[in-house]
Amino acid sequence: MKAKIRNMRKEDKAALMKILQSTLEFKVSEVAVAEEVIDSYLRDGKSSGYYVKVVVDNSIVTGYICYGPTPLTDCTWDLYWLVVAHEKQRQGLGSALVETAEEEIRQLKGRMVLIETSSTPLYEKTRQFHISHDYKLICRVPDFYATGDDKLILQKLLR
Repeated sequence: MKAKIRNMRKEDKAALMKILQSTLEFKVSEVAVAEEVIDSYLRDGKSSGYYVKVVVDNSIVTGYICYGPTPLTDCTWDLYWLVVAHEKQRQGLGSALVETAEEEIRQLKGRMVLIETSSTPLYEKTRQFHISHDYKLICRVPDFYATGDDKLILQKLLR
């Protein structure tokens, strides 16, 4: 992989918003939340509670990952967002983003990472991606997002 991973910059926002808006899994309301998180990070940096990395391939921002420490826990982290442009998927960029985030979390003494996701068929590829990176399904909350749409919580222990 020739792509570079770095901290997000203000000039990356437009490209990320375009990627988020073109990702079929996300509803308009979800994209709005992602934008709020991005804006919080751009305004306040890591004091926002978020860490945001982008992947740049041939000078083009092609995806990002957002994660942060879980408030009121001892060294637990949440992976909030992971998105790679559709045309750049299956090239190792998502894996590189996850590995970069996990390494930083380890360096910061993180002991586990949690991911919350939907049980709908639309998210099957996403779930399989995380499972392939050693995340385990540890909880299912029936009908959480909507009737028939359970919240799934995946966990990876880092220590």
